[in-house]
Amino acid sequence: MSDTAGTSPEGQEPPGRTPGRGSGTGSSPSGRGVARRRRRRWVWGTGIAVSLALVGAAAAGWAVYMKLEGNITPDEAAAAELARYEKDRPTALVKDALNLLLIGSDSRAGAENGRYGHDPGTERSDTVILLHLSAGRQSATAVSIPRDLMVDVPDCRRPDGSRSAPMFAQFNAAFEVGGSACTVRTVEKLTDIRVDHHVVVDFEGFKDMVDAVDGVEVCLREPIDDKDADLRLPAGRVTLDGEQALGYVRARKTLGDGSDTGRIERQQRFLGALVNKVRSNGVLLNPVKLYPLLDAATSSLTTDPGLASLRGLYELVRGVRDIPTEGVQFLTVPRESYAGDVNRDQLAQPAAGELFERLRKDEPVSVNTHGEQKATQKETGAPPQSSSPAPTFSGNTAAEDSCA
Repeated sequence: MSDTAGTSPEGQEPPGRTPGRGSGTGSSPSGRGVARRRRRRWVWGTGIAVSLALVGAAAAGWAVYMKLEGNITPDEAAAAELARYEKDRPTALVKDALNLLLIGSDSRAGAENGRYGHDPGTERSDTVILLHLSAGRQSATAVSIPRDLMVDVPDCRRPDGSRSAPMFAQFNAAFEVGGSACTVRTVEKLTDIRVDHHVVVDFEGFKDMVDAVDGVEVCLREPIDDKDADLRLPAGRVTLDGEQALGYVRARKTLGDGSDTGRIERQQRFLGALVNKVRSNGVLLNPVKLYPLLDAATSSLTTDPGLASLRGLYELVRGVRDIPTEGVQFLTVPRESYAGDVNRDQLAQPAAGELFERLRKDEPVSVNTHGEQKATQKETGAPPQSSSPAPTFSGNTAAEDSCA
């Protein structure tokens, strides 16, 4: 019987015959073709699945990016006002050094902020910090400017389009009269330091950022029972949530000596603890932890157009994330009681001028974290007791433990 008779018309072995070497679909031309087609279909299908997964991930990433980007409010009106006075503004002296003005607004706008009282048509700067980032980003110096400091406020554009007259007033009047642009111009006039960027954050935004990092630990030397701030806390180590943290940094009359000085120092120590919490938990390097913080932060930010994007904020964060906590310093501008009103402040010279000059030139500034004698001597202009080449001011760093 011939080979032709021994095979089926389809080229397969007849029933009962055991396939031998060279038989079967894996070796015949048609079998190899079927296998190749199956492999091609598998590879093609896998490629489609991977592509769809990548497209889905990219779409999700783009949606997150656009959400965060859309959260930020660009301060176009302030940019236009500052551009109008560009020729009068200070010139930056050191390339790559950066100065940001951080403004905490006491705005009651919105349902959440409105819970803290209602003052129609009035919005003041509750906290203002001039943050200096050194060239090379080796240090960050945050200088608090008291709201009761008596300063020269220039003529400013009001929200209704009219212009105010120049005046000598409390510092927080600048924000009330002309918003962030007026505050920036007032700070530049006071310090002769160029403000490169500004950021405005309200009560709700502050609370959300604290909650986004699961609270911040502080140390209380005695229990707190403040009805005005709706704050009741035990002594010792306490982790504050956003609501508690807001009451803690804003309380004035019932904590410490009731002065604005005490409130500012408490704010500085809290911000140091917040920086420490973000750094110690690796938030900046962990997307899962970073997203809630970014969402909370961007939802409450009004910034100059140069920062009003994720790229702008990312460049800023990337530049400061490697600064060691001991290199993040907090201090208050040297001041003393105002001659015309003991309840107001004025700059203490020559210490204030020396501080501003060092920041302007990006020169080292040191804070005295133990005791007040050396800092007091500097602020009053008395001869310093230190041989350190850099001036020393009272303050603290983010590396400090308030319970130590």
